[in-house]
Amino acid sequence: MYPAELVKPMREDLTKIGFAELYTAQDVADALAKEGTTLVVVNSVCGCAAANARPGARMSLQNANTPNNLVTVFAGVDREAVDAARSAMVPFPPSSPSMALFKDGELVHMLERHHIEGRSADMISENLKSAYDEFCS
Repeated sequence: MYPAELVKPMREDLTKIGFAELYTAQDVADALAKEGTTLVVVNSVCGCAAANARPGARMSLQNANTPNNLVTVFAGVDREAVDAARSAMVPFPPSSPSMALFKDGELVHMLERHHIEGRSADMISENLKSAYDEFCS
């Protein structure tokens, strides 16, 4: 587990733009039960989260179509919530960072770590925008 003071600024990268933090399995269940689309970002302390994932998620919201709900769990910190989110992302293996788009509780788009690592924030943003255009319109 990472110390709260270490991850605070990393959490704020997403919460300051409207992402709600989820801490428990019930929080995840409630978020995914909402009607419409929900983007779940599995946040991380790694460099690709800072350089690519969080900026890509932020940039993706500059689109005509966006998810109804934005939520995040933090790998290495919010174990219960992360485990619950990852179980909703099956058949994809656990990875962090990662991003999943759900529509009415069903997983419809997934970005695993290997889709994030080594790709620019712009590329990640464009990938998410395409998914938003397909599922959030």
